[in-house]
Amino acid sequence: MARRNHDDDLLLEEDELTAAFLGDDDTTAALQAEDNSAQPVANPADEQWDEEEAVPGQLAVDVYETKERLVVKARTAGVKKDELDVSISDNQLTIRGTLSAGNEDDVENYFLQECYWGEFSRTIALPVPVKEEDIEAILKDGVLTISFGKVKQDTVKKIQVL
Repeated sequence: MARRNHDDDLLLEEDELTAAFLGDDDTTAALQAEDNSAQPVANPADEQWDEEEAVPGQLAVDVYETKERLVVKARTAGVKKDELDVSISDNQLTIRGTLSAGNEDDVENYFLQECYWGEFSRTIALPVPVKEEDIEAILKDGVLTISFGKVKQDTVKKIQVL
């Protein structure tokens, strides 16, 4: 396995590249042993969590249209209706809320924490003009569905060039 030094960068020979992509374990192990730039992998248990750096979570949404309506769906499982704030302004929809984990006073140590708890928000520029007076919002089975009547766009209008 020869290496060439070019402009202080190490370049892999063609057979080394092939071995790396095809998973030749002997070649891959040798390449890793030669690589002095490898950094130790951080142990997640060593990380300190700082609650003051918490950033509001961002809500995942689906946005689609039917012939007559624009629909926004958001997974909001665990959020009550009175904990949601939904508003529209200048064709931008904003959804805010809080996910509560319940009472955790007796928790001494987390071994794994993947669920987001706390405030979340999402602002979406709606892709088509909507009628702000024709909006329906339904929270059912942990899914918030907001449906807008679309503003009818005129069909393509031919413009005469003078």
